[in-house]
Amino acid sequence: MKRKFALLILLVVLGVISSNGQKAPTGNPKDFKIKTCLHSVSYSGAWRGQALLTVDQFLVKAKELGFDGVELGTKRPHVSLIDYDDAARKKLRARIKELGLELVCLAGYNDFTAGVDKAGIPNVEIQAVYIGELARLASDLGTNMVRVFTGYERTGIPFDKQYAQVVEGLQMAGKIAAKYGVTLVVQNHHDIAVHHDVMRWLLDEVNLPNVKAGFDCWAPTMQGLSKDEIKKAIYIMKPDILLTTVADYEKLPRYRYESGQVNYVEELAENRMVATGEGYLDYKTFISTLKEIGYQGYISYEMCAPLKGGGSIENLDKNAKVFLNYLKQFEK
Repeated sequence: MKRKFALLILLVVLGVISSNGQKAPTGNPKDFKIKTCLHSVSYSGAWRGQALLTVDQFLVKAKELGFDGVELGTKRPHVSLIDYDDAARKKLRARIKELGLELVCLAGYNDFTAGVDKAGIPNVEIQAVYIGELARLASDLGTNMVRVFTGYERTGIPFDKQYAQVVEGLQMAGKIAAKYGVTLVVQNHHDIAVHHDVMRWLLDEVNLPNVKAGFDCWAPTMQGLSKDEIKKAIYIMKPDILLTTVADYEKLPRYRYESGQVNYVEELAENRMVATGEGYLDYKTFISTLKEIGYQGYISYEMCAPLKGGGSIENLDKNAKVFLNYLKQFEK
């Protein structure tokens, strides 16, 4: 058993295999297969009016809705390191297996640039150890993938100093995660390396076979990329994409009244979540391109912002079903 586990770690480190047996895109559209995943943040009560399910209630919900797998958030009220000892981990792993679900990955919540202005605090080490513990939790629960972030950019600190901390942190965390046979997927979410060109540079600089990409459509859209540019971005990230997350939005205009001019000043629009396919994110191009490159991973769905129609169980379920139906067009 020990020899098998050692071999598994070696294969991950060498890049022969990756999380959940997932492989990098092959370039052959015939290898693309729809594999759906539901993120537990969708039923975590995280935003105003959102319903809250326990972890077990969420697992049952994902099964009833027809998802292939689940992504579990690693903070309260769900799978927090504080609450899940060895016994709780064994129980949860058995329950996931009993329901016939795949635990696709754990969602970590790190920020490598936190405390960048406080040189005396070893924040990068602290964050890396935290991610290492998530990797151990992932292994105990039966998955080999942890979603991680980079860092938010802090004002008044040179960009390259912050970027360097992210590189250092991912290298530290990646080496710890490899001990458990776990791959880290970096989501294009936090400020540092949120653009695909910088993300490509970052992953090349980290240069670890078990640090890959969780590449989403949301950030490129926010950056104003055109349809062709989004397509190009996917090709740039192609060697490393192991996970992608879907969430669609519409823009609500915002204006601030200026009494001196008896007029309004336009502010940044407010993003509000809507059903998949009803917003302005071009998921047809994004997912079609994933199919084109022979993407092998899961497509995870999350409801993580104020949602049109409210946060009731009924509305959350309705939107989850819309997502599943939306993906059927790409199976042809």
